[in-house]
Amino acid sequence: MAGYLFRNCAAVTTGTDAGIAVSRNVDLLTEGPAIKAIGAALVPPPGAEVIDATGWFLYPGLVNTHHHFFQCFVRNRADLDWTKLSLIEWLDRIYPVFARLSEDCFYHSSLTAMAELLKHGCTTAFDHQYCYPRKAGKRLVDRQFEAAERLGIRYHAGRGTNTLPKSEGSTIPDEMLETTDEFIADCERLLDAYHQPGPFAMRQVSLAPCQPVNCYRETFTEALALARDRGAILHSHVGEGESEVIRARHGLRTVDYLEQMGFCGPDTFYAHCWELTEPELRQLAASGTGVSHCPEPVYLVGAEVTPIPAMEALGVRIGLGCDGAAANDNSNLMHCLHSAYMLQCLVAAGRTHPVPDPATFLGYGTEGGASLLGRKDIGRLQPGMAADLFAIDSRRMDYVGTRHDPASLIPRVGIGMATDLTMVNGRIVWAKGEFPGLDEAQMMAEAEATLATIDI
Repeated sequence: MAGYLFRNCAAVTTGTDAGIAVSRNVDLLTEGPAIKAIGAALVPPPGAEVIDATGWFLYPGLVNTHHHFFQCFVRNRADLDWTKLSLIEWLDRIYPVFARLSEDCFYHSSLTAMAELLKHGCTTAFDHQYCYPRKAGKRLVDRQFEAAERLGIRYHAGRGTNTLPKSEGSTIPDEMLETTDEFIADCERLLDAYHQPGPFAMRQVSLAPCQPVNCYRETFTEALALARDRGAILHSHVGEGESEVIRARHGLRTVDYLEQMGFCGPDTFYAHCWELTEPELRQLAASGTGVSHCPEPVYLVGAEVTPIPAMEALGVRIGLGCDGAAANDNSNLMHCLHSAYMLQCLVAAGRTHPVPDPATFLGYGTEGGASLLGRKDIGRLQPGMAADLFAIDSRRMDYVGTRHDPASLIPRVGIGMATDLTMVNGRIVWAKGEFPGLDEAQMMAEAEATLATIDI
């Protein structure tokens, strides 16, 4: 099988059981969807394309573990500014907008988010698609898989839902509600149609009820039963200000409420978790439940900074996510690595646990994310692993004085430009400022035309 030889890489940042490692002045050879070898003076097999990687730093592809692609159509809007509205005012304005989205809106907003992710080194994307306006129909995840295939990104669909009506305490308009039976039936359909459980899978489906405050208990228990039966990952929003609401309704804070029903464990991860107590973090560590930390919404929402050092000290599995444009107006996971590290440094004084070193945050964005998604074939650059990677040409003024430590470069220094190359499953999907075989200007125009069809 043909592949690529990246010749004379300045550095290849790999991963080991002990953490991040860096190999200097080596070649990296891919064969089909996998990495074949990493070492000095490798000989390319017949048919392999040789790429001059002089000065390049190669990294494992980033793994995004929480997003809401559909929100890309409400970015950079002064009338929806968190800083000028209360949460209730914001919800009352934003959900009627979401309710007007069409099926095509979900396709083009997903294409938009995925394209930005790829440009900035993300090779595997998880999206929490919980918005199902009745007018848009049920084939929204199908359209997301269509967009992912067009771009070549590895896609994990989190099929979400909201089932609790406003009259019973949720924040969701009735025109965006589903029944639990509708939700489970569509999850079964998607698992049958798309879920690929084997190595190098490009499509997987997870069961992801939106959040406990907006769903009936049965929605979670039935999702749990189906996921365990089919070997799928479970996901939901947890610990973002709702725990006392759940206590008022059910007599338990959110972590206990979910643990009581079994919605936890090595096949489960929660988004956010900024309000959890240390005993609750210990519960996550004990059960093996993971956390997708989304640092950039902290800037807009103004909530507490998630206690990553405490999670790290307790052994909680941690990944990183962009979150949706309602709380983060970009889809740049590389930037989130920098934000995650800097936010922890900002609040380090007075905390019991020290901030993990910068390279650890690179690990959250790669191996950590792979762990949350149940993947053992991505997240590292090693022979036998998927050829998911991105390249940064370090021969720029931006990197003078930084090149001694490639593992810390992205979290500590930050990178403000697109990658020089992004590869997914052994295929180059972004290089030299272009998506090979695709017309970015045309994709942008199509997305803007679709956006213009809705009244925002």
